[in-house]
Amino acid sequence: MHSSIIKKLTTLQERREEIEVLLNELSIVSDQVRFCSLSKEHTQLLAITQCFQKWKQLKTDINIITDLLHDLEMRDIAQEEILKLKNNQQELEKELQMLLLSRDPNDERGCFLEIRAGTGGNEAALFAGLLFRMYNRYAEKQGWKIDIINANDGEHGGFKEVIAKISHSGAYGLLKFESGGHRVQRVPNTESQGRVHTSSCTIAVMPEIPEADLPKIHTNDLRIDTFRSSGAGGQHVNTTDSAIRITHLPTGLVVECQDERSQHKNKAKALGVLSARLQANEIQRRQQQESSTRRNLLGSGDRCDRIRTYNFPQGRITDHRIGLTIHRLDEFIEGKLDMLIKPILQEYHTNQLTLLSETK
Repeated sequence: MHSSIIKKLTTLQERREEIEVLLNELSIVSDQVRFCSLSKEHTQLLAITQCFQKWKQLKTDINIITDLLHDLEMRDIAQEEILKLKNNQQELEKELQMLLLSRDPNDERGCFLEIRAGTGGNEAALFAGLLFRMYNRYAEKQGWKIDIINANDGEHGGFKEVIAKISHSGAYGLLKFESGGHRVQRVPNTESQGRVHTSSCTIAVMPEIPEADLPKIHTNDLRIDTFRSSGAGGQHVNTTDSAIRITHLPTGLVVECQDERSQHKNKAKALGVLSARLQANEIQRRQQQESSTRRNLLGSGDRCDRIRTYNFPQGRITDHRIGLTIHRLDEFIEGKLDMLIKPILQEYHTNQLTLLSETK
């Protein structure tokens, strides 16, 4: 195990021991806020430090048994035992590395999924519809429910824009690397010469932010308009001004919601999307500031980043960030996204471990 990782683990163990002393002090016990904070930190450190203690004990045992290799009568037994201990040590090292990885607290949350048609006109809108159907199929396989917040239909089908909410825990952690530009290469139904056209869509996946953590939005910064809902939904929806459009004046962000019959419910949903967008913009700003000192091999998640190409004539899908091409496009479109999601997450974890080892 890399010396820098051992150093980090030693620091964490020392911190755990320090907290254990503090938790027994009367001044800490009487301060409930401080006591709860330290107790939570202690719980977070417990698993990794206990694993580190096991690793250190194995290292000590290996050193002791190694001395027995000089004993001719004990050499064979010692070699067998050392091999067993080293295998156990390697397993513990893998576990420690995973425990050390900085976990995104948003991974356990639900998310908002935004799909917008890009270049390609009507074909791009049809592609946006296909992508939404693909994610909907994936959600069904995961047992998730998708609620459409707002949809702007394309002239010949699909969507110019569709925003949906997935409230299931862990949805963001699995879908967060879907953000970026998605390109399709296929022959449109309107193409008489059989020529392949290229169109694109942009996707943004944003974590659902708990109410307590929402960025403060001042009422004076908002312009709220009501309008009549359009599209499917029945006579009541189409004859009442229940749809909501919220404009955040400082940033120019605009969010619409017409999914609910209640104006108040639409406003609440729209504010939820607006908060998520503002939070995502802040995270992106911080990442750009840190880009000179960190390596982000999976891209920034910006809409302008082309992350994936769907080539229908050749039946292949390519993720450009990890250089992986799979010739199972039909299955992928039907919602079997794990064939790319899992390798992407694995690459992300590998990158984190590399950075961890390089950090001095």
